[in-house]
Amino acid sequence: MSDQKSLPGVSGAAKLAGVIGWPVTHSRSPRLHGYWLQAHGIDGAYLPLAVPPAELERALRALPALGFRGVNVTVPHKEEALRLVDEATPLARRIGAVNTIIVRADGSLLGDNTDGYGFMENLRERAPDWNPAAAPVVVLGAGGAARAVIAALLEAGVPDIRLYNRSPERARELASVFERVTALPWEAREERLADVGLLVNTTTVGMKDGASPLALDKLNGQALVTDLVYVPLETPLLAAARARGNPVVDGLGMLIHQARPGFAAWFGVEVRPSEALRAMLLADLAA
Repeated sequence: MSDQKSLPGVSGAAKLAGVIGWPVTHSRSPRLHGYWLQAHGIDGAYLPLAVPPAELERALRALPALGFRGVNVTVPHKEEALRLVDEATPLARRIGAVNTIIVRADGSLLGDNTDGYGFMENLRERAPDWNPAAAPVVVLGAGGAARAVIAALLEAGVPDIRLYNRSPERARELASVFERVTALPWEAREERLADVGLLVNTTTVGMKDGASPLALDKLNGQALVTDLVYVPLETPLLAAARARGNPVVDGLGMLIHQARPGFAAWFGVEVRPSEALRAMLLADLAA
């Protein structure tokens, strides 16, 4: 007897996508894409694919033969995926990492990076009055997420970015890649806050240790504060900013928005965030 009833909405012609990582159990992407697939009645599936680093190339090359339309790429594979795809967008090359791969009709792999898009769309949705061209921005951290955020901010017209990272070498290397970015000593991160319009934390500080990456005593009272961490949803940094009256944006929206371009490419539907989707993800995180 067929077990088709155990997989409602999925047939032999289903559109397939997924997320590749090692490990991948932490990823909320299957829940996110699964929500949209069900909401739009799409015959498709989005699967978690646990792939160790030594097997990444083999896994990516197998995607066309397995019928996959593409995948998301998460840690620790984003930088290596850039090397392995057949072609990468100029943005992905500028960032130095791939988080979205599209399998094209000829079986070749196109790599893109939608993290910066997700970051900016989250700000536009949650803080529509923020003007990127109005004031300098402070970015904490110099990893892959910071690269994507900085590229997006500069594209949006931010006049000046002050970059702080515990490793000064990484900060200087990142600043050398972009115009209008200045690497400054981590120890001085609380000094030049009076004139900024946006403070962005791309580090993992606050995720597990209950700490904030800096004190906000000198922060401009109107500055927008955002944290890429979304577990916990309100980090110590956001809680401190909210307590002193600064507007804040949490990191959950970035997760949602960065997924939208891939979903459109793989499943052919333009999707939007919704409060119902946000509530589902919040319940999943709480569980």
